[in-house]
Amino acid sequence: MADGPDEWTRRAAMKAAVAAGGAAALSACLDRSSEPAPSGPDDPSSLPARQHAWNDRVRTDDYGNRLLPRHQTLIYLRLPGEGPPEPAARSAVERALRTLDRAYERSHDGLLHSLAYSPRYFDRFDDALPADIDLPEPRTLSPFETPTFDRQDALLHLASDRPDVVLAAEEALRGRESTVNGVEVETALTDAFVVADRRTGFVGAGLPAERQDGLKGIPNSNPVPEASPLFMGFKAGFRKNQATEDTVTIPDGPFAGATTKHVSNLRMRLDDWYGEQSFDERVAEMFSPAHAERGVVDGVGENLGASNGITPEILDRIPEDVREHARVGHAQKAARANRRDDGTVRTLRRHFESTDDNEASLHFPSLQREISTFEEVRAAMNGTDLTELPTIRQRANNGILEYVFVKRRGNFLVPPRSLRALPTPAGDTPGLD
Repeated sequence: MADGPDEWTRRAAMKAAVAAGGAAALSACLDRSSEPAPSGPDDPSSLPARQHAWNDRVRTDDYGNRLLPRHQTLIYLRLPGEGPPEPAARSAVERALRTLDRAYERSHDGLLHSLAYSPRYFDRFDDALPADIDLPEPRTLSPFETPTFDRQDALLHLASDRPDVVLAAEEALRGRESTVNGVEVETALTDAFVVADRRTGFVGAGLPAERQDGLKGIPNSNPVPEASPLFMGFKAGFRKNQATEDTVTIPDGPFAGATTKHVSNLRMRLDDWYGEQSFDERVAEMFSPAHAERGVVDGVGENLGASNGITPEILDRIPEDVREHARVGHAQKAARANRRDDGTVRTLRRHFESTDDNEASLHFPSLQREISTFEEVRAAMNGTDLTELPTIRQRANNGILEYVFVKRRGNFLVPPRSLRALPTPAGDTPGLD
């Protein structure tokens, strides 16, 4: 049964509250929430060892595709001063995160969260990270982008299907609430960190359509389909085209159980995407020309099931597609670098949309063992090698590059939960019990 106008109004108000943040926004969400959020366990040892272990804690669709929490916030954090953090700061961080562990069930109904650290954070120490931890400073990854680099010390990621949960957790971490979901707040995260930036977003069928009206980057005709989870009108995150959490987890060494996280923010300009391209042309540029020619995508692509349908045959025929159709698909290009020889996918993407600054944009967190893996996939997505072929330009006819523009990039290490509180490069947290 479709949502009525009252439900749409309620959901739009709650999403706006998450974007605004603060006590007033939290109060508005709480006024609209009818049930308490599920609480976390009394024994934190029952929680996953990996901070990035989200897959078993979210909803799935009929095909087993994992549905990310609908409301998400990225909080970029800076440590005051220079040099390594003091033990008191480390203790404050751990106590603040333990409060969230106890307050909320680790699930889409409760709260999923992770705290990650940048190369610049680890540069505070005299010792370097182990040589097998691939965590370089962020850099430009295409000849046509000029991003701002996120070099803050840390990145806190909060995610829940409930906007009131995301807001309440943030308020508690900022020291603005004495309790959160019935649990006393012992210490605020801001006792150790300074909040340097805050970014918000959402993902899920219906949400982009609700937020498109008057948004910069979206045509005035409001063309985003109601069934689409993303602004560009198609599904993503198909189960068979995502790496497993095991695949992206660092298997051994002092940071065993960790992963690396690249987060980019991409501005969208979709006037031509919807205004000049037909549905078949959008299918061809999002997936591949073969998808459009064979008519295999219905609507937003729900019918594709658990896979985007990019086969080895479709990869092999890129030169033919360029000659016959004068374009190449985004998924078709990226898959060239995102699969090992045995077909195993290398990256786990958890992207979501944003209306920050009243502009349509995409937050793109990608998990992998090494940052170089993401960089290789991005190079394949750039399709610079394809510009030697007729009709393909660096942006035009080259997947979706004509419609997305990188604003920011940052690289982070997501340590295991046991090392989440200001770890040293040696993989320990001195001063904690």
